[in-house]
Amino acid sequence: MHQKVASIIMGGGKGTRLFPLTKQRAKPAVPIGGKYRLIDISISNCLNSGYYRIFVLTQFNSASLNRHIKNTYNFSFFREGFVDILAAEQTFEREDWFEGTADAVRRSLRHLNEIDFEYLLVLSGDHLYHMDYSKMIAFHKENEGDVTIGTVPVTKQKACDFGILKSNKQSKVVSFIEKPAKENISEWASEVPADLKKQGKKYLASMGIYVFSKDVLRKLLTENPGTDFGKEIIPDSIESQKVLSYPFDSFWADIGTVRSFFEANLGLTERIPDFSLFDKQIYTRGRMLPPSKIFNSTLDRAIISEGCIIRADQIEHSVIGLNSQIGKGTVIKSTYMMGGDTNKILDERMSGKNIKHCAQAGIGEDCRIENAILDINCRIGDNVQIKGGNHLDDQDFENYAIKNGIVIIKKDAMIPEGTTIGVNPDYSLKE
Repeated sequence: MHQKVASIIMGGGKGTRLFPLTKQRAKPAVPIGGKYRLIDISISNCLNSGYYRIFVLTQFNSASLNRHIKNTYNFSFFREGFVDILAAEQTFEREDWFEGTADAVRRSLRHLNEIDFEYLLVLSGDHLYHMDYSKMIAFHKENEGDVTIGTVPVTKQKACDFGILKSNKQSKVVSFIEKPAKENISEWASEVPADLKKQGKKYLASMGIYVFSKDVLRKLLTENPGTDFGKEIIPDSIESQKVLSYPFDSFWADIGTVRSFFEANLGLTERIPDFSLFDKQIYTRGRMLPPSKIFNSTLDRAIISEGCIIRADQIEHSVIGLNSQIGKGTVIKSTYMMGGDTNKILDERMSGKNIKHCAQAGIGEDCRIENAILDINCRIGDNVQIKGGNHLDDQDFENYAIKNGIVIIKKDAMIPEGTTIGVNPDYSLKE
């Protein structure tokens, strides 16, 4: 069974809702959890499911994503597996870019023709979840499906952001609509178990995960000129094909906005998180970094990655990424610090110097930072105060931006000492 499945992971479009985190990288390449990239989640799910033949379709701002995949996923010579990048390319037939998910797969069929498979698993590269895809493949096969859609129950408030479907008692999809209008959403409610009904999760949302039988896939993409699975191919196939709904009852998050990205990362620090970094193996690039060193710091609900030197007074409800340095007297709360991508590690003699003279990404002394995202290679001087919150309007500046009440320090930015963002001069995080 495992050798009859091929996987395609969508590398994402412009990711405008995650800007400025996507200014210089594709959305699946955005760092998450201190040491991973979003693409690692879908690839790890494939590998944990026993599926080792994976294509990643890339197009926009793809350099860092391509580099990460190339440096991370190299299989043994004795294993018949691969993670290959399929970039949008000009051919004699087409000179434009991918125009949607279905168009991307259609134009990649010539590469799929080179391998033997019976089922194609189509995935998104920017979702957060653990899933054994082999169970979905088995469901598809046992129920003799032509197309199977992974679905999760969502509330009325979230339903308008997804493709919403209805299915009968045999799990066959009978209707599907992409991002229904708010005024019409009530008519798309489904019969769900009592516990979901109490939570208000009465709508079945597409996860953007599809299983196609090979012959059906070729037929649909040949006969239907549509460019997107959710908007055209899936709705049009309901009458002619057996389209199934595969219910998924565990945690799943679409990392589509700055707020959802921020909350997903901070959620990792909880005692019992919705998504755990410990439940399943998550693969990423192996780095030869030393363990982190921490001096006189109080840590609570904190994730600390490798290669860090930390002298902060307090770190609470925060994720600290690779190669980070934090100076004495600093307090950090509800913040995701992505760290640095340099391999140069400061030694003991350097660790006490002002951040302005250090090669590493980091935060200086006596800073107060709350409700913020610090992108890779940020360097923040002494006595900087940053406080995000709902009191702030969305704005965009040279070195930082504010979105959804969260202050985002941009990649490679340098924030001078004494800078204040979103706070009064007497602001303090200390209890």
